[in-house]
Amino acid sequence: MLKKIFISQRVDIINNERRDSCSQEWNELAINCGFIPIFVPNNIKLLCSLLPSISPDGIILTGGNDLVEYNGNTPERDEVESLLIKYALINNLPLLGVCRGMQMILNYFNNKLVKVNNHVRTQHILDNGDIVNSFHNWGCINCSNPLEVLAKSNDNCIEEIKYRKIRGIMWHPERYKPLRERDIIMIRGVLEL
Repeated sequence: MLKKIFISQRVDIINNERRDSCSQEWNELAINCGFIPIFVPNNIKLLCSLLPSISPDGIILTGGNDLVEYNGNTPERDEVESLLIKYALINNLPLLGVCRGMQMILNYFNNKLVKVNNHVRTQHILDNGDIVNSFHNWGCINCSNPLEVLAKSNDNCIEEIKYRKIRGIMWHPERYKPLRERDIIMIRGVLEL
């Protein structure tokens, strides 16, 4: 039986209309990893009714949008993702944060982000030897407990973190064409698929 994975969505603001959206690349990644994606609305009341009725097997926090604390304009997304992190911790569920999702994890555990240069539409060599894509303006240089740093970029920006069943990565596995096998293996491992 395929596991149900909640996936957060970005907020796009078009002509003063706020829209939840997620790249179709996440559907392709879900197919390749072998889980059922359930895209979560950025509405805290609706999420509170979804959680007990659907009971996800894991959670992915996707990229896009800056956090409100760092000049972002999507407080509803911050609220939803913060609740999803808390829910994962309380229920011992696996959670993967991708780019903005990792930033949300860092923020949840009171780690400060800083503006970073040369991290948009580029690639970085990590200290573990991996080469990853990069699409972010905010990063973290110093990370405190309980988060464990697994990898940094060549300019000392933290690119991968871990705590219990929570993992954060700053690259976008869904944007690779074709998808990278190493990312599929990592995601399946994190989500216990």
